[in-house]
Amino acid sequence: MTEANDTPGSDQPLEDRVNNRSQRPSSEAFKKFMAGQWAPAAPAPTGPDAVAPYAACRRHALSLRFPGERLVVPAGPLKVRSNDTDYRFRPHSGFAHLTGLGLDHEPDAVLVFEPVAEGTGDDGGNHRATLYFRPMAGRDSEEFYSNARSGEFWIGPRPTLEELSARLALPTAHMDAELEDAITVDAGPVELNGIRIRLLREVDQTVDALVDTSRINTGIDLEASDALDAGLSEALSELRLVKDEWEVEQMRAAVEATINGFHDVVEALPRAIEHKRGERVVEGAFFARAREEGNDLGYDTIAASGNNATVLHWIRNNGQVNTGELLLLDAGVEADSLYTADITRTLPVNGRYSDVQRKVYQAVVDAADAAFAVARPGRRFRELHEAAVAVLAERLDAWGLLPVPLEVALSPEGQHHRRWMPHGTSHHLGLDVHDCAQAKRELYLNGILEEGMVFTIEPGLYFKAEDLSVPEEYRGIGVRLEDDVLVTADGCENLSAALPRTPEEVESWMAGIYAARGI
Repeated sequence: MTEANDTPGSDQPLEDRVNNRSQRPSSEAFKKFMAGQWAPAAPAPTGPDAVAPYAACRRHALSLRFPGERLVVPAGPLKVRSNDTDYRFRPHSGFAHLTGLGLDHEPDAVLVFEPVAEGTGDDGGNHRATLYFRPMAGRDSEEFYSNARSGEFWIGPRPTLEELSARLALPTAHMDAELEDAITVDAGPVELNGIRIRLLREVDQTVDALVDTSRINTGIDLEASDALDAGLSEALSELRLVKDEWEVEQMRAAVEATINGFHDVVEALPRAIEHKRGERVVEGAFFARAREEGNDLGYDTIAASGNNATVLHWIRNNGQVNTGELLLLDAGVEADSLYTADITRTLPVNGRYSDVQRKVYQAVVDAADAAFAVARPGRRFRELHEAAVAVLAERLDAWGLLPVPLEVALSPEGQHHRRWMPHGTSHHLGLDVHDCAQAKRELYLNGILEEGMVFTIEPGLYFKAEDLSVPEEYRGIGVRLEDDVLVTADGCENLSAALPRTPEEVESWMAGIYAARGI
């Protein structure tokens, strides 16, 4: 028997063995032939993208917050899913917000804000921003056909430095040649006239290491720098609390596609009932719409039938869908711009709510309506939740489910009603499904609602099958209703209003779909 280290080819470096499957020729004749006789690339779009002026305003707002400091915002690298296959690339939301880039153009890219004299930077700001990017290798290079991660032969074309600069109205530079100097030059203690760096951390380990090495070499305290970096993350979240016109249009598009996906799910319900993993049928129907109209899912779909609907983040979706049960569908399409919707409806699988299902569902509708009444400029964000849970507590009390008087349950020392509604009623929405998550508490939970804010209203009631504190008729019923809300000058707009909400509307809508399909 031959020893492992005597096997022919065992001296091949481990990192090279992943390419064994390619069986690519290495002859000079092959390389020469591959380098020529390619038609010119298709002409690139001319002029800036529609998002470019909005992204410039966002960069300007960030620049005003950190005069004299270098800001480093990575897009992030590709992430391995399994061995040599990667997940579809999605940039960090902070990077996407500041550049306007979506889809998968810019793995490894880094946006650098270079400080200049106050008021002399881009659009009168305090910095000049540059996008550092690795352009696609030319067709005369081996990388064109040999690199499965970046070669055009493998993954298709990506924009050139010049194309991205024209599209974004933003200077670009080759990251391999210039990024290290751009991040580290003149960095050091401010008291020694060095430039302080703030980094969006834990996005790209390579950039983290580069900045940390620079800090160590220049005597910068790493622990103190962590607080500075956290301040940049906080600022990037707070910058997204109020959406601009372009962002609102992206949200509308994401919501519209999501509503179409809910329609597809209702059409798929008869097949879901017949399948042993009907929740996967539901999940698949919605995913098809997400890829057809958008970039992807905004988050993993919750397709929860029966008692699974009482699991707040049920994403296994491997259960059956049975007639007579409720199906809780919490799903959102992410647009090509990376803005996502987040909508929930709880549907009667057989098209009709039972009496107890209708009672629970109507209570949730009423709680949502109470929160809608609060959603207007000048009110505090936390008041949305307070209004919704007060309605739910009143209903639970009327049904005889609270173990204490209503006023005790609603007191800070009580909160017994939260057993059946343990989550918050609202969260901001945008590039992330839970957007602006690093914003300060006083600007988020205790923040004042402003025109242009987009958030969810999503009360629910969840009575688990194993919950012995409620009568048997309630057990196994989980209901959530979630809409996407835009604060306007004098109130709010329900962006997802086109999707039926009330029990009667849902039943009529489902019946109409089935009638049109002859089901």
